This record gives sequence, structure tokens and C-alpha cells, in this order.
Amino acid sequence: MAMQETVKQETINFASNRRSSLIAAVFLMATSAIGPGFITQTATFTATMGAAFAFGILASILIDFVVQQNIWRVVILTKMQSADIANAAIPGSGYVLATLVIFGGLVFNIGNIAGAGLGLNALMGLDPKWGGLLSALIAIYIFASRKAGVAIDRIIVILGLIMIVMTLFVAIVSNPPVGEALRQTVLPDEINFATITTIVGGTVGGYICYAGAHRLLDKGAVGPENLKVVSSAATKGILVVGLMRYLLFLAILGVVASGVTLDIASKTANPASQAFQAAAGEFGLRIFGLIVWAAAISSIIGAAYTSISFFSVFRQHLTERRRNIATLSFIAISLVVYLLMGTPPAALLVFAGGFNGLILPLGLTIFVYVGWKRADLMGGYVYPRWLLWSGTITCVLTWYMGAMSIDSIFEFLKLS
Repeated sequence: MAMQETVKQETINFASNRRSSLIAAVFLMATSAIGPGFITQTATFTATMGAAFAFGILASILIDFVVQQNIWRVVILTKMQSADIANAAIPGSGYVLATLVIFGGLVFNIGNIAGAGLGLNALMGLDPKWGGLLSALIAIYIFASRKAGVAIDRIIVILGLIMIVMTLFVAIVSNPPVGEALRQTVLPDEINFATITTIVGGTVGGYICYAGAHRLLDKGAVGPENLKVVSSAATKGILVVGLMRYLLFLAILGVVASGVTLDIASKTANPASQAFQAAAGEFGLRIFGLIVWAAAISSIIGAAYTSISFFSVFRQHLTERRRNIATLSFIAISLVVYLLMGTPPAALLVFAGGFNGLILPLGLTIFVYVGWKRADLMGGYVYPRWLLWSGTITCVLTWYMGAMSIDSIFEFLKLS
């Protein structure tokens, strides 16, 4: 009887731990995507395109779904880090992928620290440089904690919920033209490939698409027995990101539709801040500060954690202690570069999304190739044909969009 109770309790504990791991992975992926770049990009493109930007959001959600389903599935079945998978499939490609993801994560993290500074400036009037410094130190403290893993999981979920609730409030207050937004979601007046590439990069490009999968790998939620729930978790993560992006879009669209002109051209432009203040006055500005800070601190954690996970391809059997030291160093380097740089945060954040959007096709192509040709790496798993074909089409589409958008992405940097 006692043994039965013990087995029952172990089963309950296993289910509880797996559920916690999945929730943490969902929010790590989602909050990594919902960073200050996400907010800045959405505000900038809503100001320039109006309701037509809704189509870009829909396209990004569909692309995100295919990307995450393929990457999470392959990582869970192979039980390997992404760069190791790439090397096993195409020798040497893992080193290239890791180098690009780490560099892209560094660029994004510099922008995340800048965004944290902007958030505390709007929330408390703190100088952005000091705000960025304080936020980076908080992230370093979290990783230095003895219970860093548990702390990261809990903090990420709390910050994600705060962002969604606060953005929903502003979306209601701004009174956007919902009917027009819904129409242009499927029948847009214009389609801009540079915009879609940039927001896809900001939502699922670079390190972001690997964040949740690597967290599950670290938690041991791998193997075919976990495939169904992991696939469901990937979908939920995309829905969280899609909900947040659409709410943010509606909040800013309501302001733009009311006739307010947002400044997106000057070096000190912060269009999202202007939109929130126009929608809800001084209180709206404070809400903006809280949302951006929450988005930034969670993205600092996500970018550092995931980027460092790619270092294992260069140094196998990296101990937890050394990985934590590398993560702290990664944040410290990002902070130093931010404090020394002169590029406006808004320009950097949009560029980071565009750059990571260009990295995306490379990694996705490798993973889709694994699905088509390397079932041996996945224990003989028969990959769903609908997912392979949708992944192949998405590969072609992201390569095309990336090629079409390069000039436009770097053109944006002239703002700096």
C-alpha cells in the first residue's frame, strides 16, 4: 500500500514538474519575443502603415507557428541542442548557426538593456543610462542566485502576465477601429516585406525560436512521450505572442486613427511612449514604462540564457557554473556596449529585429532538412508531411523576404 502511494505521489510530482516546465518554456519563448524591440517595431510600423499593418501581424503569427512547431519538435526528439543538431545534419553548419545566433542575441540584448532604460525613464523619470545599468544588474543578480532556474521560471511568467493585462487596458482606452483592423488583417491595402521580415525577426528570429525548446531540453522534457504536450505548448506560446502583438497594435492604432501623429523620424523618437501617453495621459506613460521594463528585463534573461546555450557547441560538457559565469559575462558585455554606444535605442531595436529575421531562414532550413532526410537523428520518427511541406514553404518565403528587405532594413539605420 505504501509503495502504491509512493508511486502515485511520484506520478503526480512528475506531471506537476512537466506542467511547470512547459509553462516556463511557453513564457520564456513568449517574453523573449515580447521585448522592447517588439514594442518599438509595432509602434513604428503601425504609425507608418496604419491598419494595413494587421496583415503583417497575421503573417508573422503564421510563420511563427510553423517555425516553432518544427524547431521544438526536432529538439525534443533528438534530445540535442540546436547547434549540435545542425552539426550532426550538415557538418560545420552548427558553428555558423551558433555564431550568428550569439551575435544576434548580443545585438538584441544591447537593445533590451536600452529598452529597460527607456522603461524606467517613463516609469520613474530615471535617466535611461542609469535605468539600463540598474536593470542589467538585476538580471545579473537573478542569474547569480543559487536558485536561478526556479527564479527565472517564476519571474518570466509574472512579467508576461503583467504585460498582457496592462496592454489590454490601453487597447480598450484608445478605442481603435477594430472592424477596419480585422478587414485589413486579411485584405490589406499594402504589403511590406521589410516590415514582415523585421517583426518576424523580432518575434521568432535569431535566438528567440530556440529559447523555449532549449529550456525544455534543460528540464528533461524530451523524447517522443512528451511530443504531444510540447507541440501544444509551442502553439500556446505563439498564441500568447500573437495576442500581445495584436493588443499592442490595436492600442497604438487607436491613437493613430484619432489623428495623433507619432514621431518616428527624430533621433530621440519613442513612438510607443507617445502613443500610450496620448491614449491615457500621464498614467498611460507610466503603464508604458512598466510594460517596456517588464518586456526588457524578461528579454535580457531570455537572450542571455538562450545565446549562451549555443556556446556548448564550441565547448562540450560546459558545467552549470561555467555556463552561469558565461551568461553573466554576456549581460555585462551587452551593458558596457550600451553605455558606450551612441545609436538611438529605437533604431537599434528595429535593426536587431531585421538582423535576426535574416538569421531565421538558415536555422529553419537546417531543421526542415532534418525532418525530410535525417529521421535517424530522431530515433526513426516519421515526421508529419503537412509540417514538412509548410516548413519548406516557410523556408522559401523567409529567404525571399530576407533578400527583399535587406536594403530597407539598413536604410532604417540612417536614423542613427
